[in-house]
Amino acid sequence: MKIGIISDTHRNIKSIDKAIPYLKECDLIIHAGDNIDDAEYIYYATDVLVKCVKGNCDLYNIDEPYELTFLVKDKKFFLCHGHQYDVKWGFDSLLKIAKDNNIDIVVYGHTHIPVYKKIDNIIFINPGSTTYPRGGSECGFGILTLDNDISYKEIKI
Repeated sequence: MKIGIISDTHRNIKSIDKAIPYLKECDLIIHAGDNIDDAEYIYYATDVLVKCVKGNCDLYNIDEPYELTFLVKDKKFFLCHGHQYDVKWGFDSLLKIAKDNNIDIVVYGHTHIPVYKKIDNIIFINPGSTTYPRGGSECGFGILTLDNDISYKEIKI
């Protein structure tokens, strides 16, 4: 199963459109916030289910959640934007949430810096930003593959 992971698109349709050909090949897409309305655009452009949360720039959208927990192929995911968990200063808050809730994979955004890291057998993924990369990274997103093994590929656009 291929899962497209994208975040911090910030209503830049031009950059999102560069990701669409890759995302069309996925079985599921995860959008980790900022701007959650972009998740709807991605859904209509790909016809692939998009699970999404709002971020710190999505204050106007009161009906959408700030975090989600869901299962994909027996892996328990925790999805959040990350601003409520101090992700700019480390993984401690997310690690505690993950351990307390038996989470296998944590997906977050907010920092605009790509991360794929395993801590205590928990995978942490931040796809970076398609629009405003930081920390010397490039515009991009990622694709997580769940088969017998788990693999992750950063896609630069």
